[in-house]
Amino acid sequence: MTAGARPARRGRPGHAREDVIRAGVELFNEQGYDATSVSDLTGRLGLTKSALYHHVDSKEQILQIALEDALGGLEQALADALQQPSAAERLQTIIRGAVRVLTDRQPQVTLLLRLRGNSEIETAALARRRRFDRTVTALMREAQSEGLVRSDLDAGVATRLIFGMINSVVEWYRPDGPVDPDLLREEILRVALGGLAART
Repeated sequence: MTAGARPARRGRPGHAREDVIRAGVELFNEQGYDATSVSDLTGRLGLTKSALYHHVDSKEQILQIALEDALGGLEQALADALQQPSAAERLQTIIRGAVRVLTDRQPQVTLLLRLRGNSEIETAALARRRRFDRTVTALMREAQSEGLVRSDLDAGVATRLIFGMINSVVEWYRPDGPVDPDLLREEILRVALGGLAART
């Protein structure tokens, strides 16, 4: 549980707390977090304000929960990657893991990628994202030192290029669409590492 977050509440019969979070994230992605009001949320859900506040304290709490879901998933994928024995396996694991998080938690990651840093919650989330990026860049440097990735590339630029491709998934991937998420992970991995592979 993040600092300041409260224990999950049960919610009123007929209205699941998860539905409130989901509707909030949908609205934030559709019209922007700052432009979304509590009235927008109650209108989307068909709830009164008092009923909404039975589930969550505020729209800020919805944002915090959604961002924690996205960042927590990415940070866990990175932790899994760091447990691998070689630079090659670490890099492959974080690429696969990041794509998995994006396909499994697409609305939450979309929200993360669109943050502007206009509040303390957003600023804290962006700081965590920057730490994630720095650690992945370090993994890229390790892969270069082991000869997996071309040494003539800047590690930071290479990392941004890979994650630019991965992050674009949120714009077109659909869970009910024709693209298999497992196959997508492997195809992105092949394209990313194939283009960066050291020439022998």
